[in-house]
Amino acid sequence: MRLPTPRGPLSAELTRVLRGDRRRLPALTDRAQELVGTADGTDVLAHEDLQLSLHDLYELHYRGFDDVDPDAEWCPGLLTVRALLEDLLEKPLRALAPVPEPTTAPDVAASLTALVADDEGPSLSAFLSREATAEQFREFVVHRSIYELKEADPHTWAIPRLTGRAKTALAEVQFDEYGGGRPERMHATLYARAMRALGLDDAYGRHVDQVPAITLATVNSMSLFGLHRRLRGAVVGHLAAFEMTSTVPNRRYGTGLRRLGFGADATWFFDEHVEADAVHEQLAAHDMCGGLIADEPDLLADVLLGAAAAMHLERRFAEHVLGAWSAGRSSLRAPGLAVGPVS
Repeated sequence: MRLPTPRGPLSAELTRVLRGDRRRLPALTDRAQELVGTADGTDVLAHEDLQLSLHDLYELHYRGFDDVDPDAEWCPGLLTVRALLEDLLEKPLRALAPVPEPTTAPDVAASLTALVADDEGPSLSAFLSREATAEQFREFVVHRSIYELKEADPHTWAIPRLTGRAKTALAEVQFDEYGGGRPERMHATLYARAMRALGLDDAYGRHVDQVPAITLATVNSMSLFGLHRRLRGAVVGHLAAFEMTSTVPNRRYGTGLRRLGFGADATWFFDEHVEADAVHEQLAAHDMCGGLIADEPDLLADVLLGAAAAMHLERRFAEHVLGAWSAGRSSLRAPGLAVGPVS
């Protein structure tokens, strides 16, 4: 994976630094501080330059870039810039979180269920099931590839930060995500298989240049929560909401692909999630979140923060995609590059 194309002055300066010009670090820091100083009234979740810059900085902690020195991962100057941008992302997400009612550990699942039930966003999965064209389905799969090709990794950061029942439940969920000991059944591997079946390039990070800020924000929020021990409650709540809202949409995605004539290679990933996430939902809500709050009741607000952030970002993503399609345009930034057979 190579560095994506910059989307503004911040990501352009960051690209220069990541490619080895550390003399540009002061200029990069100035750019980040300038963005912080002018952020009032800015839709941070749709800010292309900011979200791409965060994506690039977070990717240093995953697989990195072919054209970036691995030592950049722990460069103090880059970590300073990342902290400035993370603060910009965290503030609007915190504003979404409901004020927690006094709740006992056994009632945490009920609180999460109520939060999920209150969501009134548009149903992208229903559209994909009943109406989407093959081209629209390919666009959706391209959007999701930014996360799905590293599925489970952002939440796995939380494992060493938990104890007891919460840790055991998270490890059990992640074991399934990573294929239950069978590499060919890893969910990221199944997603790559689906991409190939749809005629898409399945290379990790191949489609970053094509997706908009809101798609990057859905993944950046996971990395934000996962990489900070202080936000361990948020990453657990995010995963719980993710699992609690997965079964029905994935069933619809499989139905939509079969409607369009695609076979098992395309649907396996989605069919697998229908079965797996029905179990994960209970583990995540009761054992993982309930166990965490039993041990650390002060983290309830952060558990709800993570869940609320997951729901809001999914709603914003669906609104973007369906809004573009209803207007007769692509939901991608560069549709001519996004889809088509692998050469």
